[in-house]
Amino acid sequence: MSQRKSVLVTSFLILLACTTFASALTSAAAKATITPPVTTQPLAERNRAVALRVFDEIFNQRRPEVATEIYSPNFRNHGLHSDASLEVDQGWARGELQAFPDLHMTVVKTVAEGDLVTILWIFRGTHARSGYGSFDGRIVDEWTTFNQLSPYSQAFTHLRWWILAAVCLFLFGWLYFGHIVFRRFGRTRLQS
Repeated sequence: MSQRKSVLVTSFLILLACTTFASALTSAAAKATITPPVTTQPLAERNRAVALRVFDEIFNQRRPEVATEIYSPNFRNHGLHSDASLEVDQGWARGELQAFPDLHMTVVKTVAEGDLVTILWIFRGTHARSGYGSFDGRIVDEWTTFNQLSPYSQAFTHLRWWILAAVCLFLFGWLYFGHIVFRRFGRTRLQS
């Protein structure tokens, strides 16, 4: 359970890192004093190619040393609650490579527009019980939310016609038997 959460969080962080890297790369290229060679490849495609190197070279080819070619020195991995430097981010990547010796990243879809790149990918690997949080096969944390009214609401939705019919039948019976009782006791009083 915790392993899946960690893998999902790491996946999300790497996705954000790729997007941020592509943005930083474009900004750095725009600020350069030397005019880069003119290329016929659109900016979005160049950025997509750079972002894909993370998955292919760093993870699938297990070459974390190429990070210095891919990432800007002032790279920031923007997480949900905090940011990480390039050094910290690549420490996580090396930890993943150590913890998952058969790790493989499959890129499912990429979307690139201007200086932004988004990559949908699948992380597969067998955890080797070392590094990356030292998973021990036991649950460490759990966050649960539960809507207690939802089951009752769903049950009522499915049973509402039966409940309505039962209430109507009860009221009809109450009125019918009440009428019989009233007539019986009413006649008794008049005859006395």
